[in-house]
Amino acid sequence: MSKYIFLYRGPATPMDQFTEEQGAEQMQAWGNWMEKIGPALVDMGNPFGDRGAVTDAGSDADASDLNGFSIVEADNIAAAKALTEGHPFLSEGKGRFTLEIFELVPM
Repeated sequence: MSKYIFLYRGPATPMDQFTEEQGAEQMQAWGNWMEKIGPALVDMGNPFGDRGAVTDAGSDADASDLNGFSIVEADNIAAAKALTEGHPFLSEGKGRFTLEIFELVPM
């Protein structure tokens, strides 16, 4: 088994901008997904807050629209992709949100 990081990219609304009802719906959707994949979820991760970027020349750059991460465990990349079925971050269906998957390899 390998570990894979899920990186969430897209124009997500920060949780503090949701109404109480919207926040509860989001938390329920995430809870349902986490329950569905069970022990494959190694680290539920966190959303990202304030952001910045620096180039290799030392200058500032625009930060990307990464929103957070989770870490899962799966046999291979196909199995890791299968864990995204029903993922709440991919629920809009308009192609604006992406869940990027990278295998975490030992150093």
